[in-house]
Amino acid sequence: MKDVHGVIHLAALWLLQCYEYPRAAFDVNIRGTFNVLEACVNHNVERLIYSSSASVYGDAVEEPMTEEHPYNNWTFYGATKIAGEHMFKAYHQRYGLKGIGLRYMNVYGPRQDYKGTYIAVMMKMLDNLDRGTSPVIFGDGTQSYDFIYVGDAARANVCALKSNVPFGFYNVGRGIKTSIRELAELILKITDSNLSIQFEPDSQTFVTNRVGDPVAAERDLDFTWSVDLENGLRRLIEWRKSHQEQLERSIDL
Repeated sequence: MKDVHGVIHLAALWLLQCYEYPRAAFDVNIRGTFNVLEACVNHNVERLIYSSSASVYGDAVEEPMTEEHPYNNWTFYGATKIAGEHMFKAYHQRYGLKGIGLRYMNVYGPRQDYKGTYIAVMMKMLDNLDRGTSPVIFGDGTQSYDFIYVGDAARANVCALKSNVPFGFYNVGRGIKTSIRELAELILKITDSNLSIQFEPDSQTFVTNRVGDPVAAERDLDFTWSVDLENGLRRLIEWRKSHQEQLERSIDL
């Protein structure tokens, strides 16, 4: 096999899947990442872009969260991402494998589904509006996250692949905190809905407060976000309308 310039590693089980099936999460997220690292060394891959997650941080203990923020994770998903980061770090030290780990904040946009723990709320709110019912928020709506459009997240991978930084971990976000209540209000505005928000008793929430500092990625990787939340939601809604039948089939499955 010829030498390979770069590889982007994306495969993983998501947060709720890891919660429900920790052994499968170990096999896919940890053992799978080790297999990728081993293959990179065996085939002389010059550069690996590892998809980590802001889940390594857990709830913010300081804002915005820089890359030096402590690991405050309490989920198995976050644990698998921390393990992946440290295996990557060890392979860089021992074998000289270069690359970047990207800690995505809350990525949303076209082709998203209903399984993402913190972004599925967008699709569920839109489903309610289609039925003429109020969007539902569990708790008081103060849970706050850093939403970044999928196109920007994809571009961050390209920037990381092209960069000359030999090794490091970087946030991929906007550095702007949006509460779930603010998100619902924005969706109501975009859809010209006169419905009110329905608040329900709090349910299980893994993280309630998270916003990343984007400064290091801009400085070192030349990555800056370009799509604000309102524009990104409008793109999501437009895509959703054009794929409504396909989405309904996926929900039934």
